[in-house]
Amino acid sequence: MFIIKTLRASVFGLYGYMNFTKSAFSEHAKNFKPEDMQVQMEGKNCIVTGANSGIGFATAEGLASRGATVYMVCRNKERGEAALTKIHSNTGNKNVYLEVCDISSVNDVKSFTSRFCSKDVPVHVLVNNAGLLEANRVITPEGYELSFATNVLGTYTLTELLLPLLEKAAPDARVITVSSGGMYTSPLTTDLQFSGDTFDGVVQYARNKRIQIALTEKWAEKYKDKGVGFYSMHPGWAETPGVAKSLPDFSQKFEGKLRSSEEGADTVIWLSLQPKEKLVPGAFYFDRAEAPKHLPLTGTKNSHSAIDSIIEKLRSFAGL
Repeated sequence: MFIIKTLRASVFGLYGYMNFTKSAFSEHAKNFKPEDMQVQMEGKNCIVTGANSGIGFATAEGLASRGATVYMVCRNKERGEAALTKIHSNTGNKNVYLEVCDISSVNDVKSFTSRFCSKDVPVHVLVNNAGLLEANRVITPEGYELSFATNVLGTYTLTELLLPLLEKAAPDARVITVSSGGMYTSPLTTDLQFSGDTFDGVVQYARNKRIQIALTEKWAEKYKDKGVGFYSMHPGWAETPGVAKSLPDFSQKFEGKLRSSEEGADTVIWLSLQPKEKLVPGAFYFDRAEAPKHLPLTGTKNSHSAIDSIIEKLRSFAGL
């Protein structure tokens, strides 16, 4: 097992250094088509979770600047209000609203979706961006490990409960889940809350992000006739408040080499704007192109068959 873990880390490190940095974004951008981002979104309703900073903020601002009506879902009201004011000022778009919800709480997610569904507005784009990497084992008041509760359980619950509003926007509706390249180091596992004695926040984060990839595949298959597209993406190694807090050594080591939040959000916005005919259902995207879900020699490829049993657990935890 030690050899496998070391091999995965080495393959991921090399692949990441070659592809995930700021300079790699500049190189990949040579193939970007400017017209892809010149689409306006007036009349489109977008929900972005974790929208008060980092990639979530850059995504919300990018959608708002194109005329979309944006609902920023933030855990902290004060930080959310500050971000909202900034987006209003930067874009001139007043159709941007704050919704306060702690994605790590199933009850909070249910309360938010109940309120929001009463608006009865079609949701054209749902961006599942809220997430965290918690170094220590923290248990939520509802009894779940915090990283899992935020990255997986809350994301799953929110998406399932918003499906009726997404269907109202069919066939143009889409769900975009912000995963991480860290998932390349982990196969899919049914050990959702890290049962080992020694908690490893980085490993748990990678496991969570792998689940998001498999969930996206399953959603795309399950709801293919509902007119809702499901996609996951990886922002690259970006310099965000979350990364600085969770991975200070990494941030320091790659100082000056990390992408900006705007560069990290680029593919999220691109996925929001493209005609669905150009996109592959259930696919994983990076720098405006479909990307592999597994790296060579890492032994993760055949693990996604466990997703059905994971979904059963998620449904039970969420009370759906």
